[in-house]
Amino acid sequence: MSRNRLRAALTAVAALLPALAIGLALVSTPPAAAAAAPVRVMPLGDSITGSPGCWRAVLWNRLQSTGHTDVDFVGTLGPQGCGVTYDGDNEGHGGYLATNIANQNLLPGWLAATHPDVVLMHLGTNDVWSNIAPATILAAYSKLVDQMRAANPATTVLVAKIIPMNPASCPECGQRTVALNAAIDGWAAGRTTTASPIVVVDQWTGFSTATDTYDGVHPNAAGDQKMSDRWYPALTAVLRRTTPTPTSTPTGLPYPTDSPSPTPTGSPTPTPTWTPTGPPHPTDSPSPTPTVGGCTATWRTAGQWPGGFQAEVTVRNNGTVSIPFWVVRFALTGGQRITQAWSAQVAQGGTAVTARSAAWNGALAPGAQATFGFLADGAVPDPVPLPACTLG
Repeated sequence: MSRNRLRAALTAVAALLPALAIGLALVSTPPAAAAAAPVRVMPLGDSITGSPGCWRAVLWNRLQSTGHTDVDFVGTLGPQGCGVTYDGDNEGHGGYLATNIANQNLLPGWLAATHPDVVLMHLGTNDVWSNIAPATILAAYSKLVDQMRAANPATTVLVAKIIPMNPASCPECGQRTVALNAAIDGWAAGRTTTASPIVVVDQWTGFSTATDTYDGVHPNAAGDQKMSDRWYPALTAVLRRTTPTPTSTPTGLPYPTDSPSPTPTGSPTPTPTWTPTGPPHPTDSPSPTPTVGGCTATWRTAGQWPGGFQAEVTVRNNGTVSIPFWVVRFALTGGQRITQAWSAQVAQGGTAVTARSAAWNGALAPGAQATFGFLADGAVPDPVPLPACTLG
């Protein structure tokens, strides 16, 4: 081969080397693995879950501190205080009954908006208060589970044996709670599937209405800690992609002073519920939302019956800075009289009503909200009042 031809051949080979190296790199280097999607967890319940439901804040921060960062709490409601940073999305609707959520088909819309993989369900307290039979409550549970599975066939449901009740206005509620909880194990065993397991989480055993609630129904800080501790092992088992064995007695939760009692103790103040019948009243749609001083207040008629009704007012911080407390004012001009209230200090003088935030739900971060409610004698106002919110 002539010297010129050799030189040309070597030049051609040299030109191919970079392309060859790139090709080998493409063949030998595996593609980067896609980041795993977070597990979407829906806390579902009533005011024990959502007003403000600070067990969710305790649970969220424990998950984060123990390395379970692949969690996204979901719900159409936002955080309602608690004084700590946490993922506060939830479906904790104050005053709601499991039977009404099922009968009015409220859950499918919430599911479509949030797409949960796991549901933490503490639901039935208001049904018990309304003296609804355990079999009827469990039938509502079944309908809700069917709706969850229709939205996501692989939904894992962690269902609570609900915490004790001892309201002064319902001396029978303690035993009614026992009756409901006693039926949950059998219901769960009959409804669980491999694809969509139902796991019972015992929130009742060892929970005292005297020391773990502030009113005989809603948990205080000690109760929030206990509820979080009961949810944690079942939820982390799901996060590890394992299914915990359904059990009515949690393990690994040392509460030496806890001793189960069929009748909760304590003398708390009453907490209301609603007993609506039929479809929502025409005036149940949210009222216009006047804005005053950085917060808004919206009225919702939650239920009605002959001679009375239940209403809720949701306060939202629509500003860009946190607020320390709030005051809501509205008028009841049709002779209505408030008989009970919760989650706010409510006073009525004539037609004027003033509601001041409670100690635990006054501080709201930007975008956060809190809900208070009340029972009243008289007809549902029509049109509904326009509550105005100020910063106190």
